[in-house]
Amino acid sequence: MDPTAFTIFNIEVKWYALLITGSMLLGMALLLRQAKKEGFVGDHLLDVFLYALPLAIIGARTYYVLFHFEEYRGDLFEMINIRGGGLAIHGALLGAFAGGWIAVKKHRLQLLKTMDIFSPYVILGQAIGRWGNFINQEAHGGPTDLPWGIMVDGVKVHPTFLYESLWNIAIFILLLSVRKKKDFDGKMTAIYLIGYSIGRFFIEGLRTDSLMLGPLRAAQVISLIFIVIGALLWRKNKDRGVGEAYVTK
Repeated sequence: MDPTAFTIFNIEVKWYALLITGSMLLGMALLLRQAKKEGFVGDHLLDVFLYALPLAIIGARTYYVLFHFEEYRGDLFEMINIRGGGLAIHGALLGAFAGGWIAVKKHRLQLLKTMDIFSPYVILGQAIGRWGNFINQEAHGGPTDLPWGIMVDGVKVHPTFLYESLWNIAIFILLLSVRKKKDFDGKMTAIYLIGYSIGRFFIEGLRTDSLMLGPLRAAQVISLIFIVIGALLWRKNKDRGVGEAYVTK
């Protein structure tokens, strides 16, 4: 499939970009509909998104470039050329947290409650965005004889983008179910961190394009760290109940 959806003014618009943009718009529409139910002012959550977005892009690109630094050394233009490919979701998550935290402090939002309301839509966006990898014929696994394998360069390989997309949709459904009976702030964030990371850890082991930390796959290391953070978050907050959307003191 052609990665380019269409061309306008000699600029190629990629399917990947359309999927990511579409998933963000869908997520924000669903988020703003939920905001009032949980005591948030919609404009404040939109602010969180607008602060988080640029740093998510910067984080995603920076993370990727750091792991390919020898390839980009001395070429600043290529370092910032996101149209050339090379974004990492873990970098995006770290950048988004940093940007969103600024808006959370600005509007005196409760951090964990804010993260909880965002978490289902973040993973929904990840599920949709993985289909961009399919169109680009990237982020796939190694050779397989399984009937659902896909052909890439004449080789039948694991569709790891599909595995992760389906896993993320399952976590999205779980989070919506948990939201109906949430008994403490941070619960959905903890489930997101643990649930997504468990799936990513095992799926990453099938991929052929992993970023490496020496002999280790970086995504697997980060996934283990996120699982520990999620577990600690659960343990620390499970008896604290559900609070207000805004800091009152």
